[in-house]
Amino acid sequence: MTTSAPEHKKRAAASRQEPEALTVEDLSVHYGGVCAVKSISFTVAPGQSVGIIGANGAGKTSTLKALMGLVPRSGGSVRFGDTDLTRVKARDIVRHGIGYVPEGRHVFPGLPVEKNLMLGAYARPWRDPQTKQTLDEVYELFPVLGEMRSRLAGALSGGQQQMLAVGRALMARPRLILLDEPSMGLSPKLVEDILAVLVRLRQEGLSLLLVEQNAKLTFEATSDCVVMENGEVAMTGTSRELREDVRVRRIYLGL
Repeated sequence: MTTSAPEHKKRAAASRQEPEALTVEDLSVHYGGVCAVKSISFTVAPGQSVGIIGANGAGKTSTLKALMGLVPRSGGSVRFGDTDLTRVKARDIVRHGIGYVPEGRHVFPGLPVEKNLMLGAYARPWRDPQTKQTLDEVYELFPVLGEMRSRLAGALSGGQQQMLAVGRALMARPRLILLDEPSMGLSPKLVEDILAVLVRLRQEGLSLLLVEQNAKLTFEATSDCVVMENGEVAMTGTSRELREDVRVRRIYLGL
């Protein structure tokens, strides 16, 4: 059954808790003697969409992995609302309302689409009516996944696997979702499709933290942006302001 956008928004708002702010203070990440992230600080306010752009090696992915507890933090703190996540294990961070779409999608190729999605709901009772409702919402957001629910994930195209990775993260009904390079390897048309999904999630009140090398996509999908260089925050501002900055236009937009 197809659900209209207003009904979908009402349902999502009714079943999610109120959004909370993500507060990152002096976060550092080291790999051995190499400092990948150097005492960075930023905030994602409730319902806000924030992008992080930068070249390869700038520390973007390390930042997201540190927020999710996937790599050790060598300094600083991470809070989501009133909860200190600094020492929370990765498997439990999802339970606090944060979803994660990793770089490279990392779907389970030998499992059908629907089982991949249901694995995203591991922190919730699978027989809970709300879990089925969430699954229906994901299929409404990505109709192609509903059509291919029995197909093995490994048989999907790159764009379809990216949709699957986003849908899997949404199955936990997060209040904040972290996305790492969702446009990587996709055609311009599929990048536009992903942008449309991000804009819709933003309109529905979901907080977003988007890491991207595609600065154009980032500026269109987010309200605010952080520019990282060599593991540090080089610039911050609204996406509109940074899109018009001469240095950003030259380095990240090629203009």
